[in-house]
Amino acid sequence: MKLHLKLLTSILLIIFTTNEVIAQDATKAHKDSLNIVVTKYYDLNLKIFQANSTVEDIDKTFELFTDDFTYVHPKYGGIYTREDLYNGYVRNQKNGGYDGKVTDIKIENKIIGLNAVVVEKRFVEKKEDGIKDGKLEMTLFEFRDGKISRIFEYW
Repeated sequence: MKLHLKLLTSILLIIFTTNEVIAQDATKAHKDSLNIVVTKYYDLNLKIFQANSTVEDIDKTFELFTDDFTYVHPKYGGIYTREDLYNGYVRNQKNGGYDGKVTDIKIENKIIGLNAVVVEKRFVEKKEDGIKDGKLEMTLFEFRDGKISRIFEYW
């Protein structure tokens, strides 16, 4: 009995130690992959915001999202499905809403966790008196299977 207990304890110790090492490696790679997706999201949005953007630019952005993606922005109407948001992007583009006024998106701070990234950013915009930094805004990205499953805007 004591031999079985020692053997079981040894096996469990090996399993937990091995899993811990693997988990630590996966965590770094996982955080890096989330960071890459968020960076790509903002790069693509900046491209969309330009006057010469195309529907293909919007499509590339939506490739980053899960099929059941939701966008939450309480200040601007609440919860939007993937389809609602896509249609809004296309409508804004066709109506000339993307006119190059946004010249950059500055990421001021980023916290990367398990399947989530919080970003503090500001839009840089053309104003009557020159190029100006906008106010700080906070956005939460949630992920599933390497894709963005939800964006929650806190501004």
